[in-house]
Amino acid sequence: MRIPFKSASLEFDHRQLFPSNVFDLLSDDHDCYLFKDLLKQLDTSVIESQYSYKGQHAYHPNQIVSILIYGYSHGVFSSRELEKRCNEDLGFMYIAGMNCPNFRVLSDFRKNNAEFFQYCFKQTVKLAVEMQLASLGHVSLDGSKFKANTSKHKAMSYKFLKAKEQALGAEIDNLIRQANAADSEEDAAYKEKTGYELPEDLQFKQQRLAVIKEAKAALEARESSINPGQPIADKKQISFADSDARIMCKNGNFDYSYNGQISVDSDNQIIIGQHVSQNSNDQQEVDQALASIKENAENLPDKMSLDNGYQSGDNLESLEQAEVDAYVAVDRGEKSCGESLADSDRKLHKSDFVYDEESDCFTCPNDQRLPLKYEAKNGNCVYQGNADICAACPFFIRCCQSKTGQARTINTDCKEGLRQAMRVKMEQTEAKEIYKQRKVIVEPVFGQIKNSGFRGFSVRGKDKVAGEFSLICATHNIKKMVKSMVKGLVRPNSEITTMMAA
Repeated sequence: MRIPFKSASLEFDHRQLFPSNVFDLLSDDHDCYLFKDLLKQLDTSVIESQYSYKGQHAYHPNQIVSILIYGYSHGVFSSRELEKRCNEDLGFMYIAGMNCPNFRVLSDFRKNNAEFFQYCFKQTVKLAVEMQLASLGHVSLDGSKFKANTSKHKAMSYKFLKAKEQALGAEIDNLIRQANAADSEEDAAYKEKTGYELPEDLQFKQQRLAVIKEAKAALEARESSINPGQPIADKKQISFADSDARIMCKNGNFDYSYNGQISVDSDNQIIIGQHVSQNSNDQQEVDQALASIKENAENLPDKMSLDNGYQSGDNLESLEQAEVDAYVAVDRGEKSCGESLADSDRKLHKSDFVYDEESDCFTCPNDQRLPLKYEAKNGNCVYQGNADICAACPFFIRCCQSKTGQARTINTDCKEGLRQAMRVKMEQTEAKEIYKQRKVIVEPVFGQIKNSGFRGFSVRGKDKVAGEFSLICATHNIKKMVKSMVKGLVRPNSEITTMMAA
């Protein structure tokens, strides 16, 4: 009786008469071929000089960075998993040229070449522009939190650092006194030892004290740079594992993170600028974002759209000085569309107040003027109305939040005129239509990166984290190029593919 199943291939149990190319098993349209063509164009000469002819020959840097980018593009971030794939996966084996670097080689290369990865990212931007996949016509900037390689359980507050430093110092002094008192009995205590070994408990406490002092000094240096001359609050924390990471809130959860910033071109979602920030908000990020775009693409975009998180005076001033046609959401951005004063269930926010730059005062919806009350040394200004007028106002419940009956206040800075100019601009229909595109330009890119599996960094320290984020962004750009080539939108000619090494 015949069995209705396919039998095993003859080649499975028997050696073939003639050797074959194992990569013939891959389909002709496998993405590894396109990745290989693009990745071999990466210029690695900037780090090749670091290698020596002495000793065992090293893997070529282009080979290692190709494995990393191909792995990241397929959701493989672990160096051990990358090594495994290079031994088992034909696509990875083709990218690696049948060579398989040890996981430690891959891990150390990723940790020690942060600056080179930023150069790789710059090359991908240059290639995308040459392939006409990015035109800088409309660029959107956004940021997202990525978890640092540390934990809240590996951190300590400034108050506890100070207390622990004193306690450990006292314990060490006590142990030293005990050791000195026991000198007369050292022969019996140490027997065949010399008697000069450091006691284990003393050694442990000294090591612990050294770690605490280092973390305390790092926290003090950090806070003095952020708030020079100001006392350090006891609740300020620092991580022992990654002292550069900051506590940030994401979806109501607080954890040590970094703020990854990307500037995305509207044509094909190519990232043309990126940087890593230690700030939990985006109020100081435009200046660095513009510098990154200029460095990588050699030009600034014609139009730029940003969400409400970037509506700070410093950001608006940077955009104005760069002469970029910017569209920044005011107040609550898209969420405030369609709301009016007739909506009796919503609170009145600053956008409901009209600012007059000439008289330097706000006017509330009930026509009360809120003059400048005081201006702080850092430029922050507070405007406040009259308590009696506010109490009689029909909007009082929706406007005044003070539990003591104080009049409504408006907090801003000396750049309020720029905000008001942007508010007027964003009321125009054309501006609203341009800003609506932001959702389909930059937000999907973060989704694509995180859906690939990248949610946190594998390295520690801001410089190394910046390098890995550059690697992530370079990988995204390479994936977009491969996708465009598969669709037949572009065909990199010899001129374009060789220009990266120029």
